[in-house]
Amino acid sequence: MRKITVLSMITLDGVMQAPGGPKEDRSGGFKYGGWTEPYGDEAYGRAVQKELKPAEYLLGRKTFEIWEGFWPHHKDFWPGINKGTKYIMSKTRIDSDWQKTVFIKSIADIKKLKNSKGPNIQVWGSSELIHLLLKNDLIDELRLKIHPLILGKGKKLFSNDSIPAAFFLVKSLVTTKGVILANYKRAGKVKTGSIGV
Repeated sequence: MRKITVLSMITLDGVMQAPGGPKEDRSGGFKYGGWTEPYGDEAYGRAVQKELKPAEYLLGRKTFEIWEGFWPHHKDFWPGINKGTKYIMSKTRIDSDWQKTVFIKSIADIKKLKNSKGPNIQVWGSSELIHLLLKNDLIDELRLKIHPLILGKGKKLFSNDSIPAAFFLVKSLVTTKGVILANYKRAGKVKTGSIGV
């Protein structure tokens, strides 16, 4: 069985929309694209470089279409994304000229992929897809870069449809710019109790 890992840059209020640049995703009138730029440092850069190693990817259609127009033309910066197979959740797209692209249509297809043999799978961007994965308890690991700002509006990492789930912290680091790099792995069901009783 393969593991599914979500890699996400988020704000303190969970916004994940358009972290990379002003034109990345303006949907919903979002005007803060590129909000991660002021927070880069050496530790942040090293963490990102480790994550850019070749892998297989599961993406939503909207994220895929942003990437499809960019990454094939920037192979030197992230060769792994061009070498790795990209599984795209879409009800409207069926093909692409981008090499190693496979289109899937349902949660059943994702479960079949997860239960197949092969390398672990990374999910980048793709807020709606992440909501679907969380609702169906298909995420094994969260690798979050939590930035010290609040944006109020924008696509968020978590929705109210997420299945209750516990995670444990595997590794963490705070950068010189105050970004918390935190890796969480799935740890079973949520436990409750009373404080001070």
